[in-house]
Amino acid sequence: THPVWAGDRSHEFILKLQGASYLEVQKAGGGIGFTTTKTREASEKELLDLLLPRLERMKKHGTTTVEGKSGYGLNTETELKMLRVLHQAAAEQPLRIVSTYLGGHAVPTKDYAGVEDPTEAYTLNIINEQIPALVAEAVKYDSTPSEVADKKRRFVSAVDVFCETGVFTTDQTRRILKAGAAHGLRMNFHGDELSKTYAGELAGELAAHAVSHLEHVTEEGITAMAKVAAVAVLLPATAYVLRIAPPPARALIDGGVPVALGSDFCPNAHSMSMPHTMNLACVLMKMTVNEALVASTINAAASIGLAEEVGSIQVGKWGDLVLLDAPTWEHVVYQMVDPPISAVYKSGHLIHSN
Repeated sequence: THPVWAGDRSHEFILKLQGASYLEVQKAGGGIGFTTTKTREASEKELLDLLLPRLERMKKHGTTTVEGKSGYGLNTETELKMLRVLHQAAAEQPLRIVSTYLGGHAVPTKDYAGVEDPTEAYTLNIINEQIPALVAEAVKYDSTPSEVADKKRRFVSAVDVFCETGVFTTDQTRRILKAGAAHGLRMNFHGDELSKTYAGELAGELAAHAVSHLEHVTEEGITAMAKVAAVAVLLPATAYVLRIAPPPARALIDGGVPVALGSDFCPNAHSMSMPHTMNLACVLMKMTVNEALVASTINAAASIGLAEEVGSIQVGKWGDLVLLDAPTWEHVVYQMVDPPISAVYKSGHLIHSN
């Protein structure tokens, strides 16, 4: 998810219905650039006050663990501010939050006006300034264990980049990912969403842990991902909202790639419901309900490095449970918008009840 942001982009939904593409909206001053401006202007308290109700809504839909990305700062100060908000939210509510640094979400072109190659200049800023700064910031938090064992988490766990035509090239993505990995961050990046950028091949080359989107992944990319067990994090709500062809889930599964599902909650895809995501995966991507369940639990946990702790009901794992008031579990997918969730438990503790 991209849960920390300020501003309202509901008007862009109308533009998209009228035929505007994702990149056209962004070039017109909307999209990530608009949210970045509003997020830079917001205080940490304002961002936290916006984030906590979003996490509450996720919880009501059965979520117990959330990957939260930064990415609406696009400068050192605001990226760190977003990560601090995620860290604070983790202590103030029961959901476990795994934070991912996404300084490479877009290029803040206004910040680099007059620069010959803004994307390359910003790539160097990420590598030489932002990543060292977040590593230094993390020391303040990671050195202090939490009181509750499963609340112990790193300030930031992964590095992400939007590898896309018109955003970051494959080479720039490679360099940013390697810079993050050099400091112990997992490689979990966006790729092959709007065009073919050979993200699957790059994941295989770098032994990346996960790749999101993958609407345009190639056969060679699927093979490369399977060889290193890189998790394909598919986001059907995003394809649905943008009215683009969804990721080739069947080809990925048949090719031996572990598939996870995510809501991709953000100003572009305003969905906080994993049951709805599972339904979209079955209908749009031809996944079975069993595959959607696995993709939303154990494979999703694997995509953020937590498969040994959560994602399945096993001895030795945390007791994260969703109880349904339904004759069969499939109703959580079937009743897509209003799933029959009666209770949600996190680490054995009741955190939501209907």
